Amino acid sequence: MVPIYFNMAEVFDRFHIWLHHKTSIAPLVVFRVAFGLLLLYSNFRIFQKGWIEELYIDPAFHFGFITWLTPLKGEGMYFIFGLLILSSIGIILGFMYRLSTITYFILFVYVELLDKTYYLNHYYLVSLLVFWMIWVPAHHWYSIDAKIFPQIKSTSCQNWHILIFKIQLSIVYFFAGLAKVNPDWMLRAQPMATWLPGKYQLPIIGPLMPLKEIAFLFSWAGCFYDLTIWIFLWIRKTRGLAYIGVLVFHILTGILFPRIGMFPYIMIISTLIFFSSTFHERVLKFIGGGLPSNGQPPATEVMSSFRQSIASKIIMAYIVVQLFLPLRYLWFGGNLFWHEKGYRFSWRVMLMVKNGYTSFIVRDPVKNIQKEVDQSLYLTPFQEQQLRTQPDMMIQFGRFLGGVFKEEHGYDPEVYVKSRISLNARRSQVFTDETYDIYKNKNPMREGWIIPFKE
Repeated sequence: MVPIYFNMAEVFDRFHIWLHHKTSIAPLVVFRVAFGLLLLYSNFRIFQKGWIEELYIDPAFHFGFITWLTPLKGEGMYFIFGLLILSSIGIILGFMYRLSTITYFILFVYVELLDKTYYLNHYYLVSLLVFWMIWVPAHHWYSIDAKIFPQIKSTSCQNWHILIFKIQLSIVYFFAGLAKVNPDWMLRAQPMATWLPGKYQLPIIGPLMPLKEIAFLFSWAGCFYDLTIWIFLWIRKTRGLAYIGVLVFHILTGILFPRIGMFPYIMIISTLIFFSSTFHERVLKFIGGGLPSNGQPPATEVMSSFRQSIASKIIMAYIVVQLFLPLRYLWFGGNLFWHEKGYRFSWRVMLMVKNGYTSFIVRDPVKNIQKEVDQSLYLTPFQEQQLRTQPDMMIQFGRFLGGVFKEEHGYDPEVYVKSRISLNARRSQVFTDETYDIYKNKNPMREGWIIPFKE
């Protein structure tokens, strides 16, 4: 045991030294400006497309991650997104940087928790990246804050200020690739074989899209890309070629699957941080924020050894959590794509296509009558579409319907769900036990309400 203990202690010491080694601040500054511009564009896009009203104001019901968290009334959500725009401008300019990043993080997380209907992996990624931006000194150079408070100016930062973003992006890529190592993706080319034929109208490559061989090519190439691209980005000799791969892969993905929104552009911009300090110093010089060439950086705050040790332990704990979350589905067993326990927050991107029919039956136990609920009275078309295949959303909506009934009649109803689902182009199967009262029972996900998947 003693040798193991000392080996682990040595590993931590080396990791600690690596994290707190001084390095150029240039990659951090370029990341701040570029990522901030992306945040600004993303929020303007939400205004321009009218999504604030469509997604957060019009719906009568929201599938909140936290049930008591609701959208602001009236024009409140416009105010929230206005603050997000102002905060993103503050991030770009490095003006009131800490306040801007904290504000953006809190408001962005608030918006994303309002309705799981709109959950996408890259929203989760943005939350994590902005969270770490709060703690790094990305405003210590080429910023309004550095002009107002020259004492914070510094051309250097600690290694972990940059490494944490590289590590996070590596985790995203690796687990996205690992998730693709499954029979449907590798042996059946699903869901690519379902999606790609619909792209036949694209110029040049369109006629190739219906070919099954193309679906297999995209499936295997996507798996290889995700599993390896982060490694090639870490290696200096392969970094340039790897970034060309990043551009080709994500631009093609954005063209073929526009519904994934900003994700390709987030990865294109974020992975620039893998490039050397010299590259980013040239970028800063080009945009007018070049670093001094005398090699004497201005003074900067030096963390005490105690604070450094605490920071190292927090970073290690964070990495462990990020490595665990994508694997938590193993705890539940069964087919993950069927029951979706542990599916979110695990970097599973475009791995399945599920179609089906789901109806809700509310039964009055006193009058002994029942009726099928018209879901459109409460949900938007997109909410209905997502509800059909996601069991936790079915439970939420069933509980909501039961609450509406109880408020009208003064006693509890019975609520049942009838659902059939097709997974990755298979024949549809019964998905839920239609004799199970999801309003009365407190934990349907744990008590066998979902009918096991049959291959």
